[in-house]
Amino acid sequence: MSAAAAERAGERIGVLLCGHGSRDAGAVAEFAALAAALPPHLPEGWLLEHGYLEFANPVLREGLDRLRERGAGRILAVPGMLFAAMHSKNDIPTVLSTWSARSGVPVSYGRELGVDPKMVAAAAARVREAIARADAQRGPVALHDTCLVVIGRGASDPDANANVSKVARLLWEGLGLGWCEVGYSGVTFPLVEPCLRHVARLGYRRVVVFPYFLFSGVLVDRIRGFTGRVAAEHPGTDWVDAPYLGLHPEVLRTFAERATEQVEGVPPPNCQMCKYRTQVLGFEAEVGAPQESHHHHVEGQGAQAPGSNVAACTLCDDFCTGVCRLLPAAAEPLGHVAHDRAAGGWHDHGDGHVHWHGPGGHHHHHHHGHGNHGHHHPPYPHADHPLGPLSALATLKGRR
Repeated sequence: MSAAAAERAGERIGVLLCGHGSRDAGAVAEFAALAAALPPHLPEGWLLEHGYLEFANPVLREGLDRLRERGAGRILAVPGMLFAAMHSKNDIPTVLSTWSARSGVPVSYGRELGVDPKMVAAAAARVREAIARADAQRGPVALHDTCLVVIGRGASDPDANANVSKVARLLWEGLGLGWCEVGYSGVTFPLVEPCLRHVARLGYRRVVVFPYFLFSGVLVDRIRGFTGRVAAEHPGTDWVDAPYLGLHPEVLRTFAERATEQVEGVPPPNCQMCKYRTQVLGFEAEVGAPQESHHHHVEGQGAQAPGSNVAACTLCDDFCTGVCRLLPAAAEPLGHVAHDRAAGGWHDHGDGHVHWHGPGGHHHHHHHGHGNHGHHHPPYPHADHPLGPLSALATLKGRR
C-alpha cells in the first residue's frame, strides 16, 4: 500500500528521521532537537521518531519499533544526511528493508537533503552571519577581498564529494565573493589543513571557513582546530569561523519535504554518477557492489565506541586531527607507515574511520550474537594523495 493509500484508508503515517549518530553527546542532542522541531512542519496527525545508524541511541530499528507501537501503518524514512554516500545508499536501506521484511510494515525511503535551493539559502545565511559579525567586530572587508572555504564531510564516493563543490560554487557565485576553495574533514582530498594552508598563500584579506555540516561534533571541532592553527601562523589575514547549518528554518523545510514528497511517490534519485550503478572514473570496480550495512558492531555505543575518548589520545595536541584513524598501530614510526604505503591502501569505513589494509581491500569478520558474517570493500583509490589522509601524519606530536 502506498503512503497516499494509507492516508485514505485511515492508517497513520509515521516518519523516521535516520541519523548517523556521533560519539559527541552535543551532536546527538542537536539531532534530537531537530526531531523535536520537525513535527510542526509535517501534516497533522503524522507520527515522528528518530534513530541512529551507529554510536548513539535509539538505533534505527528502535525508532521503527516505536512508530509501529504508536500505530503507524506506513513509515516514511528520511536520511538525515546532506549527500548520498555509503551511509544513505547502503547502510540505512539495509536496516530499513530488513526491519520491514520482519515486521510486515511497509517502509519507503526518501532522498537525502542534496543540492537544494533551500539548503543553499541556509548555507548562505550562515556565511552572511559570519561576515556581518566580523564586519561589526573588526571593520568591513569587501566581498571581492574575501575567500570562502567550504569544508565538507568527505567520503569514498566521488558523487557526494562533487556535490560539496557544487554547493560551494553556488555560494561563491551567489554571494559574489572573491574566491572559494573546498576541503574535506576526512577520507578524500584536500583535507582541512592543506586546504587552509593553500588559501593562506592566496593573499585575501579575509577568509571565511564554513563547515557544511548539519551539527557539531568531532569533525567540526577538527575544522575549528585547524583553522586556529593556520590563523595563528598568518595573523595578517582576518580568519572567520562561520556557523554550521544547524536548525535553520530552511533545513527544517527541506527535511519535511523529504518526508511529504513520498506520499505521492518520491522523485527518483539521480543515479547518473552513482559509483554503484555506473562506471565512474577511478571507481569502475565498485559497479554492482553488494549494498549492505556493516555498522552493527558500533550500534548505540556512543561514548563507549572505539576512539571516542579524545582527551586520552597521545597523538594530538588540543583537538582531534584524525591521525589515529590512519596508523596501523598508533606508535609506529612515520617511516614504517610510508614504507607500508606501497603494499596496501587506506580505507574509509564510512564512520569517520580510515584504516590501513593490505592490497586488494579487506574482509570484516564480526560476531554480533546472531552469527558470523563477512563483507568486502575496495580501498579508496586515491588515499595516498599527498593532500589527503597521508597529510594528517604531519600532525603527530613531535613531527610538526
